[in-house]
Amino acid sequence: MRDPDQKRAPASPRKPAAGMTREERLKAALKANMARRKAQAKARAGSGADNNKNE
Repeated sequence: MRDPDQKRAPASPRKPAAGMTREERLKAALKANMARRKAQAKARAGSGADNNKNE
C-alpha cells in the first residue's frame, strides 16, 4: 500500500516556470511546433527523393 503521508506526483510532468506568462508559453509552444513540422517536412522530402531513385 501507499504511505498516506507521501505526496503524489503532479499529473503533468511539464510544469511551466512560474514567471512565464501565457503569451510566452504560447510563443515557446509555437516555436517548438514549427521546428517539429520543419523536421517532418525535411524527412518527407528526403524519403521522397529516395523513392524516385528506384524507379
